[in-house]
Amino acid sequence: MKLDSRATKKTQKQEGAHYTPAGLAEFVAGHLAAVCEVPHPQVLDPAVGDGELLLAFGKAFERDCTLNGFDLDEVAVENAETRLRTELPGRSGEVLKQDFLDFALEHRENSLFSTPACYDVVIANPPYVRTQVMGAARSQRLAQQFDLGGRVDLSFAFIEGIADVLREGGVAGIIVSNRFMTTKAGSQVRERILSRFEILHVWDFGDTKLFEAAVLPAVLLVRKRHRVAQPNPRFTSIYSTAEPPVHHATTVYEALSNGSGTVAVSGTTFLVQHGLLHHGEDLNGTWRIATESGDAWLDTVLQHTFCTFGEIGKIRVGVKTTADKVFVRKDWNALPEEMRPELLRPLITHHAARRFKSLPADRQILYTHEDRAGKKAVIDLATHPRSRCYLESHRATLEARTYVIESGRQWYEIWVPQLPALWPVPKLVFPDISESPTFWMSLDGEVINGDCYWLAAEDRTDSDLLWLALAVGNSRFIESFYDHAFNNKLYAGRRRFMTQYVEKFPLPCPDLPVSREIVSLTRRIHELTPGAEADALAAMIDHLVESAFGLAEKALR
Repeated sequence: MKLDSRATKKTQKQEGAHYTPAGLAEFVAGHLAAVCEVPHPQVLDPAVGDGELLLAFGKAFERDCTLNGFDLDEVAVENAETRLRTELPGRSGEVLKQDFLDFALEHRENSLFSTPACYDVVIANPPYVRTQVMGAARSQRLAQQFDLGGRVDLSFAFIEGIADVLREGGVAGIIVSNRFMTTKAGSQVRERILSRFEILHVWDFGDTKLFEAAVLPAVLLVRKRHRVAQPNPRFTSIYSTAEPPVHHATTVYEALSNGSGTVAVSGTTFLVQHGLLHHGEDLNGTWRIATESGDAWLDTVLQHTFCTFGEIGKIRVGVKTTADKVFVRKDWNALPEEMRPELLRPLITHHAARRFKSLPADRQILYTHEDRAGKKAVIDLATHPRSRCYLESHRATLEARTYVIESGRQWYEIWVPQLPALWPVPKLVFPDISESPTFWMSLDGEVINGDCYWLAAEDRTDSDLLWLALAVGNSRFIESFYDHAFNNKLYAGRRRFMTQYVEKFPLPCPDLPVSREIVSLTRRIHELTPGAEADALAAMIDHLVESAFGLAEKALR
């Protein structure tokens, strides 16, 4: 994540360029030097930037070492070389204008013409560039070259390349975005890391804002696999918290040297946790921090779990029109009645999000699909003259979506319409991102927008599980479960409520007396929202949900 001081913000995003802060460079270098077992190692920074990481390692390592760096930016190469020569005048090595990935391909393991690995230490802050920024062609090329699938991030290819150029028993300190630890897109790189490296320690720096960019960093300390893997790699995390501080530190790095607990750093309180890396039974499983108290809490939850949200029904994302300016408006009523489309339906977006019961829909969508004998079908414009007239007036805009036509669809279709038959049934709805859980019940047939997810129960004859899920989803309990099971927050304490997380949310047995009480209370809260009485009843939900999961007397730290 490197940054030339002259780079534009567009260039930064395209190249993933964000230079390493000096404090973080010293942190990584110090830990890396401590585990390096080679007396005079060959060291490489594959995306050297301004040379901060190489400098930090050269100063932290107390013996001779050869410091080498690659970068595609000629100015960065010159600057790094000058800094190394000035601050470490006796060092050996060179900084070259070189594409690391091309170099790594020459050392690719299992390649017919590969050359042996040649570095003992790699210290790296790889470019963080996602598929949609790289472009499809480059992404596909990298995927083929490094045997990667799914949404390829440039840093994934760098991690593969690092494994290729590192000698057996060599060590690496790698700064990456923490997204890969918990997302589906990161499942393959998680598997590769566990297969090719022995993990020594993982640090999740969460929302400490070490970088100007909105990237939550993590540091991996790994050894090229040449021995039986450590069964329980260490895992440390630090995230901001509203809890009062117990300790004080001058820097985030100093805060990590304390035990687990809350630490105040420059006016912000962080929760530091030290534990072990847990990834389940599979190598591509989600990474989370495991602590003795936390695992005991999760075990209690598991013992009291009847089913999960995903077992009630499939979680779906909302509709995506790919032409909202045409299909979605707040001012349809401003059109003359004879020009107003017949196919308008209320649309719920994240702007209407509210716990238990959403705000009224403030916009409508011209919805181009209907249910025919249980199957989704595009409407016939001939039977909807006003809708046809309106859509024809925007035909050029809609036909510019060439991918719609090329896929064999009608030019006027919504791109992702979801299932028309499910809009009239009760649905549990929640936004993609929120600071605290915000789930509500849709009972009025609204269409759900693509910035929200929704769940309709497969069993339409009994809605109690859906109402029980509404209570659990809005509870204090689910915040604790999310943080412990998925360990994934954004800045300012916000969480991402994606399908892969919410489908694993637990539900207690619906036949328990406390569960029946929760369902009855939740229905009443929905009826009374908004209002003070609803708020008072909602305050009772937390204790009841915890009781249903056997946690009424347990406290989680």
